[in-house]
Amino acid sequence: MKLIRFTVGGRTRLGKVVGDSVVDLTDAAEGCGNSMRSLLSALPTLRAALEAANSPLYALADVVLEAPIDDPQKFLAIGMNYKAHAEEAASAGIHVPDTQLWFNKQVSCITGPFSPVILPRESKQIDYEAEMGVVIGTRCRHVSRQEAPGVIAGYFVGNDVSVRDWQFRSPTFTLGKSFDTHGPIGPWITTADEVPDPHDLTLTLALNGEERQRTSTRDMIYDIFEQISYLSTVMTLEPGDILLTGTPANVGIATQTFMQPGDIVRVEVTGLGAIENMFIPEPVA
Repeated sequence: MKLIRFTVGGRTRLGKVVGDSVVDLTDAAEGCGNSMRSLLSALPTLRAALEAANSPLYALADVVLEAPIDDPQKFLAIGMNYKAHAEEAASAGIHVPDTQLWFNKQVSCITGPFSPVILPRESKQIDYEAEMGVVIGTRCRHVSRQEAPGVIAGYFVGNDVSVRDWQFRSPTFTLGKSFDTHGPIGPWITTADEVPDPHDLTLTLALNGEERQRTSTRDMIYDIFEQISYLSTVMTLEPGDILLTGTPANVGIATQTFMQPGDIVRVEVTGLGAIENMFIPEPVA
């Protein structure tokens, strides 16, 4: 299934995408409201009803797709997890650790798959990072690599928008990764059963129609299952927690290409869809 949050008639609902249509899952996901986190928590029980639902029906073109999950407890991202990007960072004098490097994106940065992304007044170094995202579906701790596939609810497309000067002010990266609207995700959550091999997908990013990033998820240094095992050693992962799994080489900072007003960034992952966001100046208060 392709699970979404969508707005129609001024009301945000849960749904699924079937071809060019949206099926409203409000009745099938009774008690979940418009919270994808609640739906994912109950997914094992609700799955049959969600799969069987076929109405109410809307045209996909007539609804607004929202961030598929807007209330995760955790939004974590791994740094320098593709070989070429790690080499790119090392050549710029950035230390590349010999273990997984994780940082937080505050959940308040989440925005929709086609929503504008704000260029903050405080920086001129706003950058893009194409990423594939993972959504946890099962509360878990101390998960082995072999067990990890069983705790994944699904996958999505993301852009780890980064304010580079703020990022490097602190070794945690958190501030430079967490400006409002700097976590566009979507367009939907593709459930794990529809992704036979998440490590054999193509990830691309285009800036104003010009391709800037391309890689295969085969090139991850630490694969998704290793990532989940590593994180769950430290913390309990909850349904709805989201992880970004790394970006390929040719981020903007490598060529001093930073986002300008009107720039449009499109990120696509084969089989998972695409998100596309325009960068706009921060409104004057």
